[in-house]
Amino acid sequence: MRRRKFLLHTAGLTGTTTLGTTALGATALGTLGLTACSAETDSPLKILVASYDKSVGSSIGDQWGGLIGAFKKAHPDIEVHLERVPFTKLDQTLARRVKDGDAPDIAQSNFFAPYAEDGKLYGADDLFDVRTEGDFIRSYAEAGMVDRVQYGLPFLASTPRLFYNKALFRQARVKAPRSWAELREAAEALKAIGVPTPYGLQLGPEAAEDEALAWLLADGGGYAGLTGYDFATPSNIDTLTWLRDNLVVRGLAGADPRSLTRTEAYAQFLRGKIGMMIAHPVLMGAADQAKFPYAHAPFPKKLGGVAPPVGLNDWLMAFKQNGRREQCGTFLSYLYGRKSALAYGGSQSALPVTSSASDALRKDPKHRPLWDFIDQMPQAQFQPTNLGSWPEVRSAVRRRIGEAVAKGGSPKAVLESLDEAATQAEL
Repeated sequence: MRRRKFLLHTAGLTGTTTLGTTALGATALGTLGLTACSAETDSPLKILVASYDKSVGSSIGDQWGGLIGAFKKAHPDIEVHLERVPFTKLDQTLARRVKDGDAPDIAQSNFFAPYAEDGKLYGADDLFDVRTEGDFIRSYAEAGMVDRVQYGLPFLASTPRLFYNKALFRQARVKAPRSWAELREAAEALKAIGVPTPYGLQLGPEAAEDEALAWLLADGGGYAGLTGYDFATPSNIDTLTWLRDNLVVRGLAGADPRSLTRTEAYAQFLRGKIGMMIAHPVLMGAADQAKFPYAHAPFPKKLGGVAPPVGLNDWLMAFKQNGRREQCGTFLSYLYGRKSALAYGGSQSALPVTSSASDALRKDPKHRPLWDFIDQMPQAQFQPTNLGSWPEVRSAVRRRIGEAVAKGGSPKAVLESLDEAATQAEL
């Protein structure tokens, strides 16, 4: 029950998937920097981060180089050693290092709660002064908490919106949907003009938990309640049943949503094969470069109105093992300071996670394309990443959730199986 005390009004997405197991996601990593902690010894601060291939815009490697170079000028007494590992191996590499007693000082990961529950991490109040700690956007700070203490520091943040192909929408004579009924009608009109996948339902193994959560939140559901996981609720069953009967069975969500990954969905959208889909600001960079005719709108609630957005990010965390609290705090405070947040955040790759940096970008006309995404951040709701069992439960969601909406699938049975998987993971 200790794990379940976190107030899950931000219960939803994070552990998330990163924006980028994809080439497009690579740009998603270009913004917010990471930080490092130096020791009181002569040994350098060890920072473990993900590596990504270059795609649209700057690579994360370029960002790290600039960030660390600037930090070393400001703090020449703190040496930094940066280690990059492929994103797909990051979580496994970190887990192995921690198990072997060789934890880095600071690490990037999809998960923080298992390490926090084992007492291996510094809390934000150990690392920052009150002003800096209080500058994190509240929804993102709360999503990084275990037992009301923030251990996960949001990094590479985003909120999605409903992207749509303006040319296809004009041809089909439809507008951005404001309810699920309008979304279905738009999808039917797109199908009538020959669009292969009117709505890109991304329930493949890359990020199925993100797509599913967006739909569940839009009808008052989610993955967890105040007392822990709660999948098989009436609301969740109704949502997945609606998806099955109104989109999948009618052929409005492509050939097989269970295999559609975020990477492939983005690529198909830019080829004009998908009419509309949930996507993150990173897609704008690729679309702008290709001069692609797109627009985006809030994802709608079932009966109309704006749905709560899914919050997405990776996490940074500072490990206690090497006793470098002060140096970790110095580096992290530099990273999340307003000057650095503006310098290394606010591109179309990711959104700044501090209120001061977000406010500055919101006032700058150069960043107008990001304003709608920034405005959503305080309302973002997250996956239950504060639960140490979430990595295992997330894997079950990725494997099973697509079966619920397949033709002949049983949303109730799938959701009940996820409750069972969650119970086993908690034990």
